[in-house]
Amino acid sequence: MEPFYFKSYDRVVGIARDVSELEKEMSRLTREDPACVEYHLREGHIVAWLNYLGERGLAEILKGVASPREALSRIVEFRAIPRRDNRSRRRAKKTNI
Repeated sequence: MEPFYFKSYDRVVGIARDVSELEKEMSRLTREDPACVEYHLREGHIVAWLNYLGERGLAEILKGVASPREALSRIVEFRAIPRRDNRSRRRAKKTNI
């Protein structure tokens, strides 16, 4: 899977390879370069990347969000929600057959 590159004027200022790294980079960049994060949110780049990763729930939650602080808050809340592992659920179904 391709990582997400936070770019500011053709210069890479951050890289995220998963949702955990996205949260860390957004936290750092919200302090250091909030305009960069706002640009990627406003243009839908982060939402598109999350869909590419298969993180459709988080992508939906971030649709239309342009504020870096609001996006970061939503990511933190999303990650705090316990989830089932789909792979283990699929394996359980196969062994019960």
